[in-house]
Amino acid sequence: MAHLLAADRIGITRGHRPILADVSVSLADGSRVGVVGANGGGKTTLLRMLAGTLAPDTGRVTRTHDSRIAFLLQADSFAEGSTVYEVIHSTAAVHEWASDAHIRRLHAGLLPDIALDSKVDELSGGQRRRVALAATLCQDASIVMLDEPTNHLDIDGITFLADYLNERFGGARVRGALIVVTHDRWFLDAVCTRLWDVVPGVDERGGTAPQPGRVETYEGGYAAYILQRAERERQAAVAAAKRNNILRKELAWLRRGAPARTSKPRFRIEAAEALIADEPAPRDTVELTRMATARLGKDVIDLEGASFAYPGGEDVLHNVTLRLAPGQRIGVLGPNGAGKSSLLGLISGKLQATAGRVKTGKTVRLAALTQETRELDEVADLRVVEAASEVATRVTVGKKELTASQLVERLGFTRQRAWTAVADLSGGERRRLQLLRLLMAEPNVLLLDEPTNDLDTDTLAAVEDLLDSWPGTLVVVSHDRYLLERLTDQQYAVLGSAVRHLPGGVDEYLRLRENAAVRAAGVQAAPAERPAEQKTTRAAENDGGSATPLSGAQEHALRKELHAVERKMDRAARTVEAIHERMAAHDPSDFEGLRALDDELREVQAANEQLEQRWFEISEQLE
Repeated sequence: MAHLLAADRIGITRGHRPILADVSVSLADGSRVGVVGANGGGKTTLLRMLAGTLAPDTGRVTRTHDSRIAFLLQADSFAEGSTVYEVIHSTAAVHEWASDAHIRRLHAGLLPDIALDSKVDELSGGQRRRVALAATLCQDASIVMLDEPTNHLDIDGITFLADYLNERFGGARVRGALIVVTHDRWFLDAVCTRLWDVVPGVDERGGTAPQPGRVETYEGGYAAYILQRAERERQAAVAAAKRNNILRKELAWLRRGAPARTSKPRFRIEAAEALIADEPAPRDTVELTRMATARLGKDVIDLEGASFAYPGGEDVLHNVTLRLAPGQRIGVLGPNGAGKSSLLGLISGKLQATAGRVKTGKTVRLAALTQETRELDEVADLRVVEAASEVATRVTVGKKELTASQLVERLGFTRQRAWTAVADLSGGERRRLQLLRLLMAEPNVLLLDEPTNDLDTDTLAAVEDLLDSWPGTLVVVSHDRYLLERLTDQQYAVLGSAVRHLPGGVDEYLRLRENAAVRAAGVQAAPAERPAEQKTTRAAENDGGSATPLSGAQEHALRKELHAVERKMDRAARTVEAIHERMAAHDPSDFEGLRALDDELREVQAANEQLEQRWFEISEQLE
């Protein structure tokens, strides 16, 4: 594979603080590198040095003479008043790019709902991000650098991007290399074949001896990185134990001897110093611990035929029936703007249903983690410790009582950062503090709206470990597939103002979205079909060819039946699981009993298949 880029012992300092030092990495054709590390550790700084937009203070970066770099920054900066076409293709004529298959694929995958003559100033955050991605990936570049490309993308967009990058930078005849900074663990596993872990520097002895950050390299994706890192830390712990044992002996020798001796042989002192000279700077650890949770009764939160619409608008959510049980853990998926945050608003009571009702149990103590951290603006002038103490001065963790300052330190804030003003915190630190304040209130129902925003992979792992054993009811809205599949037991989708169960999880959601896109493309390709007919095409196919649109009463009846079928499918799934448990516990020598259980299982599965068939029929009529 052709060599493209190399960094030789590069380093950079800001003020008196060394950010990175002695970093050596390289890229060749086919490299797909993921860059991970703590917030503020220097990931973006590393990319800028490699791209040539920031000169290192030490070392050098070399590139091949014909290498071309395309760089997607975290913040989108478009010229005011520019159109989507101008941002992506500048002044190029259509025929200059339309003949390129990979550019046409980018248009279809990233811009299906965005007109090329649209003003970028009028687009949503997710649409602007997709335009910036398209503009970067359409460039004729041999090295592509993407800084947080999955920010603001929904699961559909993330899946398309992973497939595209694998096709472009994978395979035997690949040309070019990819470097991507992201905290999306599923994306790292799906795309990257190597990881660079940017370990941030630390301040020692009150900031008088700061240690620079470093880059550790790992082969494989995120899962392989975790295993290799755990093994490295185990080996480092063994080496540290041996080193400490020798060091204790050396220090004991230095303390021995006659009181009149004023010096020790210099070679023994140097030997002791050498034992700790190569010790790398430690990582900042994040230890989230389970706090007390208020008791939760049998009744949690029920949405019964609930609808919601903004004044003067159509229903964002229509006839939603959803029952939250004690300890239930559900994930909510859906494209941007589908109404996921509105659903959380109904559950939390911040939004009032325009139809139906929302019933909340008497013992519910609810906390909601919003996408933004604006609630911290109210405590912006407080220190981190003071902002935590405002919720509770002491909390119970297990059987031990901790002060707010002790808890803040466990959450990864150093003693210096613990006394930093909230207004001066980074995005990741604000997110950690926001979560800490929620948990200190001892909720028993937790709503998380895009909880992975601004959190690094180590903090995400700590959050997941904490929530794994959290006993309350959990509702998570996220585009992070790794998080959803790790934390939740059932998934629901918000599609077309309806909330539907996904027995097949994220994969089923992606199939539904793909099928909907195919149907939409088919409708658009039929020139003789009028817009009014598009809505009823599916209903006509299932109604003997009748093109009569559904009335409001018919649509309401179908949606009601759809929810009833979904509830029956849920009960059937639980019954199947219970039969499997009975078969596992049954006496294996009782063949008659096992045969009866098997017959019962087949009967339930057959009934469930009929329910699924009816569900598809109703869904097609509604679509």
